[in-house]
Amino acid sequence: MSTFWRYVKIQAFVLLCGIVGPIFLVIYFATGADPLLAWMFWTGLLITAADVLIALAITGFGARSAAKKQALEATGVLALGQIVGIHETNTRINDQPLVKIDLQVSGPGITPFSTQDQVVASVSRLPMITNRQLAMLVDPITNDYQIDWERSALVSGMMPATFTISEDNQTYDLTGQTEPLMEILQVLKSHGIGVDHMIDLRSNPAARQQVQAIVRRAVAQQAPPPPVPAGAPYLAAAPEPTTAQRLQELETLRATGSITDDEYAAKRAEIIAEL
Repeated sequence: MSTFWRYVKIQAFVLLCGIVGPIFLVIYFATGADPLLAWMFWTGLLITAADVLIALAITGFGARSAAKKQALEATGVLALGQIVGIHETNTRINDQPLVKIDLQVSGPGITPFSTQDQVVASVSRLPMITNRQLAMLVDPITNDYQIDWERSALVSGMMPATFTISEDNQTYDLTGQTEPLMEILQVLKSHGIGVDHMIDLRSNPAARQQVQAIVRRAVAQQAPPPPVPAGAPYLAAAPEPTTAQRLQELETLRATGSITDDEYAAKRAEIIAEL
């Protein structure tokens, strides 16, 4: 999307939110510029000017962010950011909590480093944050980076990751398997293939061969399920989370504002009491 059309969309949104200014101007001129309504003219003019400046600022930020992502997509490295800490900021943007996250970043061709970022924990992003693994585009020279939420959705298991290999007449499910999925994403990035809901690699034999090799290796490394004893139910119960996992999940819920401090304290006491 060009910068001009991005500006038009943002300006329309800002004017819609700040429609009071244009309404004041319309009323003023519709009444024949009545001197008694001069306050409407100046108030409306100031509000409208503020709307335009806000739209320009947002457009500029969006354009810089898009340009940064484009540059990192072209020359950066696809890395994995492990979230090792989540902190509340007591700030909300559009009624969504802003959280501070501590990241340990590692990937091919870069020296592992630590960083801290602030992100909006929206409904769509919260499962990725809770999963504590994010895909990131990193400049290998400066360590400048940008979180890639689209790829993170795949790595975190938010998006299904199934691969059909016609030679095997099989469809393999790697949903939520971080390591092979990161390898596959790196292959796709190296071939300039974007991530969407459906990717057909038949037109790119080299990428197809590499992805198939990763998928087959990941499937081969999967541990076979334990035998089911005779008379036992077909589906075994999912393993119970450990105390550390439960406390970590509780910390995430508090940091993202999903629970109150009182609810946090009560649940934490309950978990500790079970030890």
